Amino acid sequence: MWGGDTRLREPGDRLRLSGCPNHEGWLARMPAHNAYPAAARRIRNASLVALCAALTTASCGSPEASSDNAGGDAETVRNCDIDVEISAENPPERVFAVYQPAIEMAHALGISDRLVGTAYLDAKVIDDYADVQSEQKYYPEIPSREEMLSRKPDFVLSGFNDVFTDGRFDTRASLRELGVESWIFSPLCPSEDGRGDQAIDPSTVTMDSIYGDLRDLGTVFGVEDRAEEVVADMEQTVADVEDAVQDAGSEPEVMVARPSDDGFRAAAASDFATEMIDLAGGTNAAADVKDERHANFGTEEIIARDPDHIFVDVCCDADMTAADAAPSVEEITSDPALANVTAVEEGNVHEWTFADRSAGVRSARVVADIARTIHPDQFDTRD
Repeated sequence: MWGGDTRLREPGDRLRLSGCPNHEGWLARMPAHNAYPAAARRIRNASLVALCAALTTASCGSPEASSDNAGGDAETVRNCDIDVEISAENPPERVFAVYQPAIEMAHALGISDRLVGTAYLDAKVIDDYADVQSEQKYYPEIPSREEMLSRKPDFVLSGFNDVFTDGRFDTRASLRELGVESWIFSPLCPSEDGRGDQAIDPSTVTMDSIYGDLRDLGTVFGVEDRAEEVVADMEQTVADVEDAVQDAGSEPEVMVARPSDDGFRAAAASDFATEMIDLAGGTNAAADVKDERHANFGTEEIIARDPDHIFVDVCCDADMTAADAAPSVEEITSDPALANVTAVEEGNVHEWTFADRSAGVRSARVVADIARTIHPDQFDTRD
C-alpha cells in the first residue's frame, strides 16, 4: 500500500503561510473566543503576522513588482523561494492539482471549473466537495510528467514537495520554461527546487502558514474575497476550540502513529499534526524528535512514552475513511506488550486518516475533532 508514496518514506517538507470552512457547523453554538492561556503561542502567531506585515519582501508572500516586468502590470508572489507570476487580467485557467490538500484547497477557493486534472487522494474528500470532485479528471497515482503536460496546464498546485523531483514532474524551474507556474504548500517547502526532502523549518509549521497560502493563492487566481471567507471561517473554528479548552486543566500526550514493518511510524515535531494537537489542547508525544517529520519507534519506545491517546492514520486511497484504520487499531490494542500503555488501557486508540494530519483547508475542522476527542468534557456542556 505504501510503496508508491514517497511522502511517507522520504517526505519533503518545510512551511510558510495558508484555510477551511467550518463544514459541520457544530461549533457555531460555542461562546465567543476569549484569551487562551497559552500566551506564548498567541505571541508567536501575532509576531509572525506583524513581521509579515512589516516586511515588504516576497518571502512572506506579499506581492511585489516583478523585476522582469518593470513598468508593466505583472507582479510576483514568493512561494518556497520561487517567484510565482500573477496577473489580475490573466489568472491561471488550467490547473493541475496533486495530493489531497491541493485538491481540496482548489475546491474551497471555488476554482473547480479550472481544474484540468487531479491526482492522488489519500482519503475521501471533504463531503462538501464530493460531487464536484467526482466530475474531475482523476489519476489514482501520480502521472508521468508527459501525461500531466498532456492536460495542458498553466499552473500545477501540489500539497507536497516530492512531485517536483526527478522522475515525477521535474523541477518547478523546468515547468516555468514551458510557461507553467507552480505552487507547493508552504508547510512543505523543500530545501531547494527539485528536492523532496524533510528540510522543514519547524517555526513555519503553523495554521498561519495555511492562511497565508490561501490568501496568496486567492491573489494568484483572482479570488481574494473567497480566500478571505475561507480563512475567516477557519480562524473562527480554531478560536472557538481554544476558548473551549482553555480551562481544561491538562494537556494530554497524543501520538499519531501507525504500525510499520519495523515498529511504528510516528509524526514528529515538524509534522503538521504537532500544530493541530497543540491548538486542540494537547502535546505531541513525539515532539522532541526534531530532525525529521517522522520518527520510527519500536514497541519499547511507545511503552516509554506512554501516550494518553494514539491516533492511527491510514492512507492512501480516494475511497478511504478513518474506519479503514480499524485493522491497525486492532493490531495495537491486541498487542500484549502494549497493554499497559495508557492509550490502550483506557480505550483511547483512535481511527484516523493521513489526510487529516496534512496541512490544508480541513485542518481547522481536524483541530476541533482532536479537541473533542482528548477533551470531551469541555464540549459536552456546550452542545
